[in-house]
Amino acid sequence: MVRIQASGPIDMNERAAGPGNDRPPAEAARPAWDALLADWIDRFFGRLGVRGRVVMGQLPLSVTLFLVVVAAAIFSPEALADDTFRIAVLAHAALLGLCLAVPWGKLHPEAFTLIPVLDCVAIGFTRQAGGPSFNVLSLLLVFPVVWLSVSRHRHRVVLAILATVLSTVVPAVALGADPLQGSMIRTIFLPLVMAAIAVTAHVVAGALYRQRGTLVRKDRDLAATLAESVRRQRLLDAVLSTVDVGVWVVDASGQDVLTNRAMRTDPSLARLTPATGSPELFYGDRTTPVPPDGFPAVRASRGETFTNELYWAGEDTGQRAYSVSGRAIRSLDGTNTGAVVTFAEVTALINALAAKDNFVATVSHELRTPLTSILGYMELVIDEPGHEDIQAELRIVERNAVHLLGLVNDLIAVASENVELVLQETDMAGLLGAAVAAHHAKAALCGAALVLDTEEPLTARVDPVRIRQVVGNLISNAVKYSPDGGRITVRARRNGKELVCSITDTGTGMTKEDQEQAFAKFFRSARSRDTAIPGAGLGLPISKTIIEGHGGSISLTSAPGEGTTVSFVLPAADA
Repeated sequence: MVRIQASGPIDMNERAAGPGNDRPPAEAARPAWDALLADWIDRFFGRLGVRGRVVMGQLPLSVTLFLVVVAAAIFSPEALADDTFRIAVLAHAALLGLCLAVPWGKLHPEAFTLIPVLDCVAIGFTRQAGGPSFNVLSLLLVFPVVWLSVSRHRHRVVLAILATVLSTVVPAVALGADPLQGSMIRTIFLPLVMAAIAVTAHVVAGALYRQRGTLVRKDRDLAATLAESVRRQRLLDAVLSTVDVGVWVVDASGQDVLTNRAMRTDPSLARLTPATGSPELFYGDRTTPVPPDGFPAVRASRGETFTNELYWAGEDTGQRAYSVSGRAIRSLDGTNTGAVVTFAEVTALINALAAKDNFVATVSHELRTPLTSILGYMELVIDEPGHEDIQAELRIVERNAVHLLGLVNDLIAVASENVELVLQETDMAGLLGAAVAAHHAKAALCGAALVLDTEEPLTARVDPVRIRQVVGNLISNAVKYSPDGGRITVRARRNGKELVCSITDTGTGMTKEDQEQAFAKFFRSARSRDTAIPGAGLGLPISKTIIEGHGGSISLTSAPGEGTTVSFVLPAADA
């Protein structure tokens, strides 16, 4: 911090820097001894009161004059024999005593200016009484002139210049000499030089005051920022130690930076950090180990973003499931500086879902047996003569039993997340054409135009029954959600070694929230429930299971009021 007390106190209204002031970065670069000295000066002046600062302002002149008297006693003892010279020296001593005795803190803040003005007059008498040999004492005027000038108040600069003039005029008049007959240097040049020194000191001091004020404000802002940072750090520590989600922060190279209490106390998670040595992490199948470069922390540190991915940690029966999310931490210029990974234990949820699926599968199997029997006996009844009058009713019963059996089979497939596939070379263009033809009548009832756009031939090794089920589900959904007509387009293209199929409608569309849940089991949007659109919420989940069973993928894009496109990709047969 800039310090300007070297020649004494600057202003009785100003307080010197206190001992607790922090130093700015520029000062931190100084040599250690310089910083220590500056801190000591700050503490010293911070403990001084108004009287102490007045004494410190007078002390440099008093010490210098004392040295002058000692030198005069050695080299010019005759000067000390002059009564006027001795009186002038005693006047300086009296002024120092006045600085020590007067309670300046109880007086007006401008009262102390009397001391440097009297100093100037006393210096003039000392120089006048000492004769030509002591003309050099005019340089002592620098002390009171600087004392008065280094202030924010401009009138003190004027007072310093007047005091310099008085130091020339008053002693000459009091001792019976003509002020105008003295040396030109003393009469004219000395006030001019002192005036220049006063103005320069005032300007420099003003700049230093402003710089000091700026540094003080920056110190306060820095202290406030530090306090806020500490407060936020404590808040973050409290939050991280309270949540039961494991939080792991790593740097750009994947090295451990921070882990919260949940991460450290969970035995399975604690083993994932480098400090514990032997991590055990598996993919969602619970058996495939995650390679070192596939660990969530490593992936996130590379800049990857992922949400709610399922991992298993631990060994054998002690494995625990975690929903893992990762986000990269980037600087203002976009540079990757690290990542945050969270581990939320979902073992109980996974077990509950597995129990639910087992229950659904068990009940579905139990339902399929009697339904199969019902359908068998229905065929016998329909074929038996004598039931011609109730033939239509029997066909309705059979049709609904077949529909119910299809739902049961879908429940079994969804619950097991696996379907049996019988793969064979299949003409996808013909399969899609047949599916479109089967839904033409239903689409016409809604006023929708059903269009097929395919390349021929399109050959893929698939289970035609299951793929026909997928295409039927998707076209049926497109028709159901196009109640006011529109256009439904079924497209298929070969893209390298892949076969890309899509069903696009211009119907009601889906919200972003609905899209996120579209492939969830039994999910139905609020609109479909409000408008009584039929369905069990199994079409998309079973389609996803079938497509992924073929080694493909399925996706959905939609916008409210603009329609929906569902696309699936299958491996194409070699051309």
